[in-house]
Amino acid sequence: MKILPTAPQGLQGTLQVPGDKSISHRALMIGSISEGETQIENFLTGEDCLSTLQAFRDLGVQIEQTGTQVTIHGVGLRGLKAASHPLDMGNSGTTTRLMMGLLAGQPFESHLTGDDSLQKRPMKRVAEPLSQFGGRIDLSPAGTLPATVIGQPLHATNYQLKVASAQVKSALILAALQADGPSTIKELLPTRNHTEIMLRQFGAEIETASDGLTITVQPQPKLRGQSVVVPSDISSAAFFLVAGAITPNSTITLTNVNLNPTRTGILQVLQKMQADLRITSKPSDGEPLGDLTIRTSDLAPIEIGAADIPAVIDELPLVALLAARAQGQSVIRGAEELRVKETDRIATVVAELRKLGVTVEELPDGMIIQGRPAWDIQDHQLDSYGDHRLGMMNAIAALTADEQLTLANEAAIKVSYPTFFADLDHLLGGQA
Repeated sequence: MKILPTAPQGLQGTLQVPGDKSISHRALMIGSISEGETQIENFLTGEDCLSTLQAFRDLGVQIEQTGTQVTIHGVGLRGLKAASHPLDMGNSGTTTRLMMGLLAGQPFESHLTGDDSLQKRPMKRVAEPLSQFGGRIDLSPAGTLPATVIGQPLHATNYQLKVASAQVKSALILAALQADGPSTIKELLPTRNHTEIMLRQFGAEIETASDGLTITVQPQPKLRGQSVVVPSDISSAAFFLVAGAITPNSTITLTNVNLNPTRTGILQVLQKMQADLRITSKPSDGEPLGDLTIRTSDLAPIEIGAADIPAVIDELPLVALLAARAQGQSVIRGAEELRVKETDRIATVVAELRKLGVTVEELPDGMIIQGRPAWDIQDHQLDSYGDHRLGMMNAIAALTADEQLTLANEAAIKVSYPTFFADLDHLLGGQA
């Protein structure tokens, strides 16, 4: 049980949050299937990324890690070896879904398992489109882990995605790299494009059409090891952006944050809500990045629909928290995807906001929030439900409370942000 800090004097200071989780995963994967050595700097040492690292070690890749520095001795696209035991995905949906795409074209069988939470998450959304490439993945009767990936030759195809998911898209791209001809993948809506950017850096031929939705993948590339500097994770920075906006007497600067346009939905939300936010871009050879400064803000309510969701999917609990502190009614719709995250994030966010005294109506695809700048706490015991993002949302919400709140299942935060409370304490200046 974690006693959550409050911030009666506000949050002040400059912080570099850990490396981007999505990019850390992909650097490990693509470095492993490249030829030669790949060096990763500012690697995220959260449990999800360590699950990916261990999986590739189990597949025969030599990887050395010292803190946030990683060296990968790549084996090439055809150099992976069958693991001697089931690959443990831990709690990582990204690891699981992308590995399915990669392993589908390998000449051996792989078994994937994970923790109790991951084994409840839907995997048919990856297995079914991979079958169009000739992939064969056997799932549980519920369409979940454990899974058996029966690797075999894949064929080229043209596929229209049925869900707006960067994980599913990336799995299909990794499969298409191993096909017998060029493949085309078309998205419903633009999703984060880290896989495409990084594969191009390593030498793959991947073209995105002018519509921003149609991706053509040339097969059997000769990928070569690279040096990758992972920018700070905007999904982690988002917690402190929201903290700075809702906590009185606060000014926070976050440095070297990934500003990929497919990930900056939280910045657009803050701007629409009239937050006091300054964005300073910085030169970069890879993913765009910059510094962000946020100050305590008088927030306006917001309406978010289906077209807005892909760019802010991981930050929607924080959007709900911002809405709860704004003056007036906010609406989030088109977010059915939240039902199948680490928890049902619609149900759990609604439950936790109600504990804080927020009036919120649960919808099948979102929520309606009656925001106000002050709350009447109804329940002092908050819960992460084993969901890292919900745990951090609760910790940020507690900063503004005038009563002591506690958090159950706080260990879940280590999945993506192991130094979260230490970084929060830095901004508190020792108030905690």
